[in-house]
Amino acid sequence: MRSIWNGAISFGLVSIPIKLVNATENHAISFRQIHTEDGGRIRYRKFCELEDREVTGQEIGKGYEDADGTIIPITDEDLSALPIPTAKTIEIVAFVPEDRIDPLQMDAAYYLAAGGAPAAKPYTLLREALKRSNKVAIAKYALRGRERLGMLRVVGDAIAMHGLLWPDEVRAPEGVAPDTDVTVRDKELDLADALMDTLGEVDLEDLHDEYREAVEEVIAAKASGEAPPESPAPERGGKVLDLMAALENSVRAARESRGEQPEEEAEVKSLPQRGGSRSSPKETGGKKSTSTAKKKTASSARASASKTSRAEKKTTAKSTSKATAKKTPAKKSTAKKTASRKRSA
Repeated sequence: MRSIWNGAISFGLVSIPIKLVNATENHAISFRQIHTEDGGRIRYRKFCELEDREVTGQEIGKGYEDADGTIIPITDEDLSALPIPTAKTIEIVAFVPEDRIDPLQMDAAYYLAAGGAPAAKPYTLLREALKRSNKVAIAKYALRGRERLGMLRVVGDAIAMHGLLWPDEVRAPEGVAPDTDVTVRDKELDLADALMDTLGEVDLEDLHDEYREAVEEVIAAKASGEAPPESPAPERGGKVLDLMAALENSVRAARESRGEQPEEEAEVKSLPQRGGSRSSPKETGGKKSTSTAKKKTASSARASASKTSRAEKKTTAKSTSKATAKKTPAKKSTAKKTASRKRSA
């Protein structure tokens, strides 16, 4: 890998020659500006506004614009003469726990390569000291015309350096969080935890830039004279009306994507009693037993009354039939007496 800066690490009185190498690379697809009518490249030409002519790169320098618009020329010689101890040195100023570094301060990442055989021993010493202390080194260095802050840590068998923003370059999150009072229920937190557990961890090596791959397919298709592939339209995010339903659906979808069977939870609801009151199972059972006893008592009373009525009817019928039986012989004897009188006459 090509180095972008050569210098040394200052570790107390120990100096370690190193080369600074980019630890990352950019895979983004870049485009050129073109004239849409004929496809010609659009290029920028640099003109001097005072002479109204195009100038070459050798004629271009740098300057600082003052508040009143005055341009103050600054040369490379002016900058190189500055008394900066870190001009060619990565000066370690402290060792701190890694969790003391706010990730918001993280900037570009570099590898520090040992500068030749003499640097092997002190380089290894610093690497092993960092390992054993479980700390990172905070350093100052100068790069591309400005002094910067850096963090040194061990990556494998190498020492890596992360550029850090100065603390005053990190903006406070004022006005970012919601300014309204929101209450989050325990049930919602439980579902959020379940979603986090279901999604679980991921191997970062399995993640890739799907957008870049889609752009490459479009470029390849158009280069071969074919129609670019059609991609499904992305779903538009809307306002979440039911947070609980959204969380439950998210957990279910995450489990299904992992091939897990969704867990169905049966929710038991108590039915409200008349009058809007709810009774506990014991109370409901007690009321039910009392009601049943009352119904049985009423049924027994009706049965007794029915039996009494039937008995009274039977007694009345018997009395009537006896009285009728007694009246019938009397009528017969009267009829016999009347007939004998008629014969005598």
